[in-house]
Amino acid sequence: MVVGAAIIAGGRVLACARSAPPEVAGRWEFPGGKVEPGESEIAALIRECAEELAVRVEIGGRVGRDVRMAHGRSVLKVYAARLLHGDQPKPLEHSELRWLSATELDTVTWLPADAPIVAALRPLLSNA
Repeated sequence: MVVGAAIIAGGRVLACARSAPPEVAGRWEFPGGKVEPGESEIAALIRECAEELAVRVEIGGRVGRDVRMAHGRSVLKVYAARLLHGDQPKPLEHSELRWLSATELDTVTWLPADAPIVAALRPLLSNA
């Protein structure tokens, strides 16, 4: 199981550019990662956001549907999230971070697994 966080602030969502591996470097994703054995999806997201972005987050509801990953062995589940305590994301594991509004979602090249989530995210940003 792989989880991702759609961190939303001020009507924008945080997009993160992969720095590795080379075949996906420069493509964009939502922060997150694998759920470890014995860890809940929510706990995994809180840990991954701290590791990748040095932020504390509150996790909300699901965004979009389960997406089968390209290699077929995992499923991606994305949750809405918000920053806590005025934390500002830092690109600890990514080459670049961008805050995108609903109209800017198509200005970056999303990883295939993250792309279906973008459509589901658009109404959440428009209403923010």
